[in-house]
Amino acid sequence: MITSSTIFRTAALCASMALSVAALGCGGGAAESGAGAAETGANQGGLVGQKAPEISAEAVTGEGPKTLGEASGKVVILDFWATYCDPCKKSFPKYQEIVDELGSDLAVIAISVDDPDDASEDKLKKFAEETGVKFAIVWDKEKATAGKYSPPKMPTSFIIDKEGTVKHIHAGYESGEEAKIVEEVKALLGK
Repeated sequence: MITSSTIFRTAALCASMALSVAALGCGGGAAESGAGAAETGANQGGLVGQKAPEISAEAVTGEGPKTLGEASGKVVILDFWATYCDPCKKSFPKYQEIVDELGSDLAVIAISVDDPDDASEDKLKKFAEETGVKFAIVWDKEKATAGKYSPPKMPTSFIIDKEGTVKHIHAGYESGEEAKIVEEVKALLGK
């Protein structure tokens, strides 16, 4: 049931995300994203060290788990992105390389936060095709999952361990960021 408080919270979240994207830009460079370093839980609403909230989004395309429940027992890169985000176009192929390198104990779930008025399922599929990715793409049309994670900019990735705990957060993406992510994922995989 949609209540007035639900509508208000959704409107507030959308306004907050729009302001964040406008203020910070889509991907952020070194000055904006802490020189590519994973941000701390204190900077990200305290999610580091906490159980990762479940995903509530529509499956669009791709292989592998589409929810954290389906990814149980795997390390997960949960990536918030949008079709308008140029750094997302650079990060997607790198995430696919990481999955290809580290194998089936790792899952990438890419959560689009595109507004349904500005995107379509076909547009999301085309983005995945153009970036050459095979991992799961889901669409958070109602911003329910984004509301739980509060990604500060696009893209933002949450690295989640096999037990479902958020261990690292990367706000923004710049070339070379994937090396730090690989290091973190390998440590969580025990490799």
